[in-house]
Amino acid sequence: MSSPAERYAASRRRQAAAGSELARFARGYDFPLDPFQEEACAAVERGEGVLVAAPTGAGKTVVGEFAVHLGLARGHKAFYTTPIKALSNQKYLDLVARHGEEHVGLLTGDTSVNPHADVVVMTTEVLRNMLYSGSRDLDRLGFVVMDEVHYLADRFRGPVWEEVIIHLPAEVQVISLSATVSNAEEFGDWLGQVRGRTAVVVSEKRPVPLTQHMMVGRRLLPLYSRPIDVAELTGAAGTAESEQSEQAAQPPLNPELLKAVKQARRAAASGGSSKNSYRSRGGGSARGPQPWKRSAGGARAPRRGEGGARTARLKPPSRLQVVKALEAARLLPAIVFVFSRAGCEQAVNQVVSTGVDLTTEAEAARIREVIERRTADIPAGDLGVLGFRFWAHALERGVAAHHAGLLPVFKETVEELFSAGLVKVVYATETLALGINMPARTVVLESLRKWNGSAHVTLSPGEYTQLTGRAGRRGIDIEGHAVVLATDDLEPATVSSLASRRTYPLVSAFRPTYNMAVNLLERMPRARAREVLEESFAQFQADRGVVELAAQARRKRRSLESLEKDMACRLGDFREYAAIRQAIADAEADLSRDRAASRRSEAGRAMSALERGDVVVFRRGRRRRHGIVLEIGANRTGTPTLTVLGEDSRVVALTPDTAPDGVMRVGALRVADSVDPHRPRDRDRLVQRLVDALRAGDLEEGSPRSRPRSSRAQARRDSIVDNLERLRHDMRSHPCHGCPDREEHARVGRKWSRAKAEAERLQRRIETRTGTIARLFDAVCDILLELGYLQPVDRGHPERELRVTAAGKILARIYAERDLLIAECLRTGVFEGLGVGELAGALSACVYEPRLSAQSIGLPVAPGSRLGQCLRAQLGVSHRLHDLESLARIEASSGAEPALAGAVQAWCDGAQLADILDATELTAGDFVRWCKQLLDVVGQIASISPPPNAAPEQTRAITELSLRAAEVSLDLNRGVVSWSAV
Repeated sequence: MSSPAERYAASRRRQAAAGSELARFARGYDFPLDPFQEEACAAVERGEGVLVAAPTGAGKTVVGEFAVHLGLARGHKAFYTTPIKALSNQKYLDLVARHGEEHVGLLTGDTSVNPHADVVVMTTEVLRNMLYSGSRDLDRLGFVVMDEVHYLADRFRGPVWEEVIIHLPAEVQVISLSATVSNAEEFGDWLGQVRGRTAVVVSEKRPVPLTQHMMVGRRLLPLYSRPIDVAELTGAAGTAESEQSEQAAQPPLNPELLKAVKQARRAAASGGSSKNSYRSRGGGSARGPQPWKRSAGGARAPRRGEGGARTARLKPPSRLQVVKALEAARLLPAIVFVFSRAGCEQAVNQVVSTGVDLTTEAEAARIREVIERRTADIPAGDLGVLGFRFWAHALERGVAAHHAGLLPVFKETVEELFSAGLVKVVYATETLALGINMPARTVVLESLRKWNGSAHVTLSPGEYTQLTGRAGRRGIDIEGHAVVLATDDLEPATVSSLASRRTYPLVSAFRPTYNMAVNLLERMPRARAREVLEESFAQFQADRGVVELAAQARRKRRSLESLEKDMACRLGDFREYAAIRQAIADAEADLSRDRAASRRSEAGRAMSALERGDVVVFRRGRRRRHGIVLEIGANRTGTPTLTVLGEDSRVVALTPDTAPDGVMRVGALRVADSVDPHRPRDRDRLVQRLVDALRAGDLEEGSPRSRPRSSRAQARRDSIVDNLERLRHDMRSHPCHGCPDREEHARVGRKWSRAKAEAERLQRRIETRTGTIARLFDAVCDILLELGYLQPVDRGHPERELRVTAAGKILARIYAERDLLIAECLRTGVFEGLGVGELAGALSACVYEPRLSAQSIGLPVAPGSRLGQCLRAQLGVSHRLHDLESLARIEASSGAEPALAGAVQAWCDGAQLADILDATELTAGDFVRWCKQLLDVVGQIASISPPPNAAPEQTRAITELSLRAAEVSLDLNRGVVSWSAV
């Protein structure tokens, strides 16, 4: 029992808490704050920085909203930053509803609403730009909320988060909101080191419990044999022995599920007659092809499963079956993640075409009202191009797609309808998981593999948690549900390993950029700039990692000593003999790689020598095909690229990598410049001419064109062969070569060689980790010195103090991924003399990034036009920059990508949306997205002013270009590009 004094003290604390800003803030919600929210908000009120790490949907943003409330109450400004514009728009509308539009502003790359308000929502890049430019809007800034701060692990945009955290004034409180990460304490330690006292608040508890399922055929089965609390899965998070702990802590799988998967595979093997047989994704026959049977193409060995039983490929249930099962189990609304834009659209088509209708008449009427309100400003002529009718029809039935290729107004409509519970099933790509508030009762994952831009990879535990975090609506659902579709190559244990694993660390992607370098050197001496960069989270993690690396190196050295004892030979030094054998293996591998490179080089020379109209033979898969060369070009790395129309009417892009066997010229056909393979009639006529000429043997003859082979490559190959012969001679003459136990010793020697290489690699990592970021900064400065953006204060000592030149001051105002490319094009006059549409097309080459490697997406630019010459000049600038980066041994930056230039020029010249989409391979959403990113860069160019000490000619050129960029902004931001909900 407490004493009177203790009860009195507790009473005083309750009175103080009741009169606090936190208490007043909490009274504005119709639900009590969770303990982690109260703890984090109390730290904010005490004047501390805060890091909150909690699951998706747990209510982290309440802490950020309290910081906004506190800023308004104390007369300070508050900035709320987000990683993406869609999230900024959503948070702006939320804060306007709470505080009124006179107090809240919005700043993104292409939108500015009330920018001088006391509360401004913005993308993180906007705040970074304000810090470097010394904006007056930073006056009275007291709080900065960094939503989705785990985005700093993003390879391309992550460094911006660290720049902001490092450069914000010391008096500003930083509230960082993150998804659950296993090294939150480490990240919090760094924040404390850089920003001062920072409270770390971690919550693993989901506000709505999550139940894991797998769907086998038409059956929806729990993944685990008993209900699992998230707290059971977090014991190993962040510990050194986490892998072993997690494996041991995994809860037991549902035996009924394991039995169902086994039976389904046997049913597929026996012809699919049971109720668990599998249909195709779009429906159709239950008896699909059976891969163990002999076919006309030859015999195929039966696939054998457990116990030697025959098995067929276990297909996932059809999309219609999934929707029906979820509806029957009362698990709608649902988000179904499909890692493909085309797959999302295909799913909607499949489900709607089967007659699915998930809405009542009243709901359909409300959906129509929202659609009419949202699309009222879209011209009727554009609606047909945008596929409006089917999109609206699917929405009225409660089904929609959501992905980056959708028009923003369409995407916003889907978000509103789904949040209101009117749309029941949304097929979405993973971009939906990036903070947008669209919770569902159920999340379905059609696959656990996705395309990451270069390969198909399995989802990480962090990605799985982020996606399934959308399941369970707070205040509506008792529990959320995550469903994974059972397939042939997916085991329940694999799903469990993703669902139960909690070790996904936050790893910094910070690196110095060109814009960052000149901005730092404008504000501080070089030595201080290096110190600032060494305060980054990347360097913090690298320095901590050195301790573990040193321990690994010590263990590896002890292992080497043990192996050396095991391979000791009485005839000589077997370490020396093992090193010779390893050198032979390395030389043979070098020779093999050199031969493969030689074949690619030969293919590249053959491609470069071709002309439009040449008929070639090339290999695609196992078959050789004939094709007509339509275009000869090069990608951003200078690799030759052929655009070829094949005899099967397909247009393919060939490079030495995609066609390593090369191409063989067998003749030529005359192809007029007016022939456009994107027009079906032209394409069909050209293919028919090719087929007729091949049948008649009526091709124009000509000697195969080629370019001389490189004597340097042959000399290198000869050198490798000579070295290989010398090493083989040394091996045969070594005393240990005659040892009767030679091969036994060699087996140990191979382990020794691998261990020795690993030890050397560890030592190099230790040496390179210390001061890594500062060395990268020095390399960036060397490139900027070479190009004239920096100059030494003392020309005799360029390694000392540096001064930013007039060109460098312009680079400091360009905030884009390809900042140096844009600045170099400005400095060298590449953009001079261009018209409005031409300038827009040229700048698009500094912004556009194709999803897939492509030479063109339609609307080609004439090579002899001013824009065509400008694009070639931009590619030349890119190659020069890549050469300098290669010499400096830093990662090559993205080069110019001209594929969008023709479409952007046509749009600025007044082309209709239908004409743009018909002539390109872009969706309306993609075209708008790239135009909006282009508008951001165009706005920066328009705001550039000549440096005070600029020469008269430079002043005139910059002024003219700025005025022209302002005209570009007006012509670009029209029609579909200008539509937005905010």
